[in-house]
Order: sequence, then structure tokens, then C-alpha cells
Amino acid sequence: MTLKAVVIGGGTGAPVSIKTLLALGIETSAVVAMADDGGSSGILRMRTGKVPPGDIRKCLVAMARDENGPWAQAFAERFEYANNHTLGNLMLLALEGATHSFTEAVRLCEQLLDAQGHVYPSTLENVVLTGVTHDGKRIVGQSTICKSQTALARVRLTPTSPEPNQEAIDAILAADLVVLGPGSLFTSIIPNLLVPGVLNALRESSARKVFVCSLGDMQGETWGLSASEHVDALLDHGLRDALDVVIVHSDEAFDTSLETGSGAVTGVFKAVCKGNGALAPTPRTQDTMFKQVGKHRIRSVVFTQEDAERIQQAGPLLIVRDLRDGERPTWHDRDKLAEVLKGVIQACHSRQK
Repeated sequence: MTLKAVVIGGGTGAPVSIKTLLALGIETSAVVAMADDGGSSGILRMRTGKVPPGDIRKCLVAMARDENGPWAQAFAERFEYANNHTLGNLMLLALEGATHSFTEAVRLCEQLLDAQGHVYPSTLENVVLTGVTHDGKRIVGQSTICKSQTALARVRLTPTSPEPNQEAIDAILAADLVVLGPGSLFTSIIPNLLVPGVLNALRESSARKVFVCSLGDMQGETWGLSASEHVDALLDHGLRDALDVVIVHSDEAFDTSLETGSGAVTGVFKAVCKGNGALAPTPRTQDTMFKQVGKHRIRSVVFTQEDAERIQQAGPLLIVRDLRDGERPTWHDRDKLAEVLKGVIQACHSRQK
């Protein structure tokens, strides 16, 4: 029986999980946040009143059977002389105009790219993301939240209860595995949880829910938040008692073991920290403690013994590995991530027996 997986997120993070799962032969879909209001998507959204196409386009390209083929490359092509729009964004809006349906436009683009899975907006309503920082400031708009000087504490959507996309709900309920992330926590992952129908489906689903924590901060929304604080944010936005596994990167040495319960294999992973003592709390505001990579400043997401204990006490099972891409310090290595997900997938198989 073929396993079904759903990736929840958007931006540049979700495509990493999409490509990893597809390479493992898993039937993969994506549920994508629709709060983007920056860049090409923001311009098109403002001028047309349509839902933003950018994150949908990125996931569609990730689904392409030939990710280096001419259609995939053309879809991602960005035209600086035309407001920096991508061809994929323009195609989605043009097809929506021709069919009077954004979901039909997405389906047609899937056919064009010979997509190996489906991409679903979490909602088809035009939503606005609002955040509150740890120092109490209110920020309106996804693109503004990304540039916050202080880490976010909470986010919400306006309207507060947007109508969910039924196809997204059906995909979640049919899934054996749900992977949240990697990617921007408050602007790519959590906005999906703010659509009540999507959150309800996640809580009702029998799928194993897995969170892949980001490797580093390039944006202010999570600046200085530790791995356990990333998990706390997910739990506080509706996933308490509904998150099964957390995957965290660490350069430190860890022992891992696979445990089985009585009866069916539970696929429990335990991570035991070795000599990684708790560090002083990290500032939640941007400061000078960063690495400069090109035009970006990057800070690794802190993970300590204390974080490991807090995550495990919260309920999820913890898997810790060296997952960093050697060339890109904020990206997960797909081969390394695949090895970790194989263990979770095996547990899904075992549960079906």
C-alpha cells in the first residue's frame, strides 16, 4: 500500500520536504499558506484582488517530474524588467482568469509541469496576517512580519475564521504522514493552522505529524528563538497533543535508539544529549551575533540539553541529527533528511499492519 504524505508550509522551506518525500517514493501533496503580501505576489494581489500565487508556484515547481526541465525553469523565471514577476505567478493568475477558478488554474499548471503530486491552498479567501512580538508590538502584513526586529509571540488571520479549502482538508485526512516545514515558522507554517478547518483536520487525522525545525534565522520573526520555543509556538497555535515527532538539527554528537512498544511497532525515537549543557537565553531581538552570508545575516537556531528535555516533556518524540547542507548553511541536506524520514515512514508502515 502506497503511503500518502502532506507537506504543510510555503516559501522556500516546503519544497525541501516535497522533493525529499518524492525521492522516497511517497505519494506527496502540499497544503500552502495564502497570506503572502510581498514581492511579486504582493503586487499581483494588490492590483488584482486575487489570492497570492507565489508559494503555490514554488511548491508546483518542486512537484515537477523534471525539476531541471524547461517548463520548471520557465515557471521559476523572474523578469526584473516587469516588476520582478515570475512566469509561474503570471500563469496562475492568467489561468484563474480564463477558468474563473484558482484551484482549476493550479490543476492546469500541475499538468503543464507533469507534477508528481498536488498542491492545495489552505484557504481561497484573501487573508491578512497580523503578529504580536515578544515585546508587545503589533505588526500587520506577512512581508512586514518577516522584517520584524523582535521575534513573534503570536500571529492571527483576518478574517479570523476563513473558509478552508476542502481539497486540503481531504488530503490531510487521507494522509499517513504530515510534515510541517521546514520554513518560516510564523509566516509559512503557522498561517495554515489559523484556518480552523485545516487545524481541525490535523487534530482529527490519524497521520503521524512531524515538525522539521529550521536550521537558522535569516528573518526577524523567529530571531533568537530556540528549538523548543519553535515547538512551543506550534503547540500554542493549536497543535498541543497533536504533534508526534520533532526533527532538530545539531552539530553535537547524539545517541539515538528505536524503541518498540507492546504490540504494534510505535516507531519511537529517543535522542540523548551528550555534554551539551544549557546555554544562556538568547536575545529575541536582532543584534550583532550573526554570520554574514551574502546579503543575509544568519543565526543558528539554538538547541541545548534543556531544549531537548522541554520538547520531550511537551509530548512529541525527538529526533536529533546533523542535517545541514554543506553548501548552504540555512538549508537541510535532502539526503540527510531523507534518512531521518525513512524511520518515521517505517513506523507508518508498521502502524498499518
